[in-house]
Amino acid sequence: MPAFPALAAARLPQPKADYREQPNNIEAEQALLGAILVNNDAFYRISDFLLPAHFFVPPHKTIFELVGTLIRAGKVATPVTLRTHLGEIDFGGLTAAQYLARLAAEATTIINAEDYGRSVYELAIRRNLIGIGEEVVNTAYDSPIETSPRDQIEAAERRLYELAETGRYDGGFQRFSDALTHAIDMAAAAFKREGKLSGLATGLADFDRMVGGLQSSDLIILAGRPGMGKTALATNIAFNIAKAYRGEKQPDGSVKTVNGGIIGFFSLEMSSEQLATRIIAEQSGVPSYKIRRGDMREDDFYKITEAAREMQEIPFHIDQTGGISIAQLTARARRLKRQRGLDLLVVDYIQLLSGSAKKGDNRVQEVTEITTGLKALAKELDVPILALSQLSRQVESRDDKRPQLSDLRESGSIEQDADVVLFVFREEYYLKNKEPRVGTEEHMKWQTEMDGIHGKAEVIIGKQRHGPTGSVPLAFQADVTRFTDLATDERLPERY
Repeated sequence: MPAFPALAAARLPQPKADYREQPNNIEAEQALLGAILVNNDAFYRISDFLLPAHFFVPPHKTIFELVGTLIRAGKVATPVTLRTHLGEIDFGGLTAAQYLARLAAEATTIINAEDYGRSVYELAIRRNLIGIGEEVVNTAYDSPIETSPRDQIEAAERRLYELAETGRYDGGFQRFSDALTHAIDMAAAAFKREGKLSGLATGLADFDRMVGGLQSSDLIILAGRPGMGKTALATNIAFNIAKAYRGEKQPDGSVKTVNGGIIGFFSLEMSSEQLATRIIAEQSGVPSYKIRRGDMREDDFYKITEAAREMQEIPFHIDQTGGISIAQLTARARRLKRQRGLDLLVVDYIQLLSGSAKKGDNRVQEVTEITTGLKALAKELDVPILALSQLSRQVESRDDKRPQLSDLRESGSIEQDADVVLFVFREEYYLKNKEPRVGTEEHMKWQTEMDGIHGKAEVIIGKQRHGPTGSVPLAFQADVTRFTDLATDERLPERY
């Protein structure tokens, strides 16, 4: 039954309908406005998700905007206080004073205000969907020469997700007991998971002990100078997680990740073939330069084919498109999550992404937009994002080459938005380039130092919101670009 049978017949000025009238519910709009005018507390039930633009009838937009302005200013919004602000708006033959009085007189209880607000909001979303659909059709008919279909698809998808995230009424405060329940569920899942970690196990035991695995909704920055092996470490971690993937089918038909995870890897610098070659080298133990040259024995080729066969089924998805924007990356990550699932997103690397700013604008502001966008995406998709970053050259000018937070390029935004900041450091890389003349005492001393650090690396945890900072030693095999746990006495077999 309409809430306002008398007012429903009033001839209010309405947007012109082309072909079919757009979805609307004038009675719900009237009921909501009436409830607010009778009791201003009703406004707070819907103000966090409902905007003036969500109303279908133009005068209703104006009334709701004025109501909000008055209430937020600490004033009372009633037909009397609103009347002077509405001017000569036509209310279908009624004056502003008459229309406001009838809204208040025929208002229903405040209890229904939120339901009316949701109805108004959802119908506005439907009208926006119609607008996006019409724009997609018209752009497809009359697309500019420089616009590709892929660009149009990504633009439409971006608008759809912006629409989905704007004015959601399912957010706001939650009871602390609900948060406690979620925390206990997370602890129970960690207890059941291999490695007893709350986050995704990286396959590097010492590192996992320090950080508790890669945590959902975290932005993790992995930085290092060229040659340190940051891409290799990211690839190792991503592959270890994908290899450990195990899912369970739920009663509703969906698949829930029980162990490991589904990987999305944005390789902005390397091609998918180069990335695959690295992973094959790591898994097979055959150096990547031999694979590229074809310089292999028969048993090497057998190792490669066996490794490739084992990797066929792992959930590892690569996007090798270079020069994409943060908006395009966001759209593609959402699509992957929706279509195939997603548990970890890797971005190699931040400085190859672009923002929405025009060329020539401040690069620091652009990087701020990128890191803020990545953090928001991690929270939205509820997955960890491992984003690689370059370090400034000031590292090279110091005697101690170990990187620190101030070495991050455009460090302000990267350091601020990140939940965890990791640095890859290999002292061997620097010492190797300082070899003295062979036969000298300095060379013997250099050789002793090289023997002590050969094949060793460390991951420096420069920032961590959830735990301690520090350094984790790792072993690094340069020929196959593989990081593993460093062998210690307690990990060695017993000596007889």
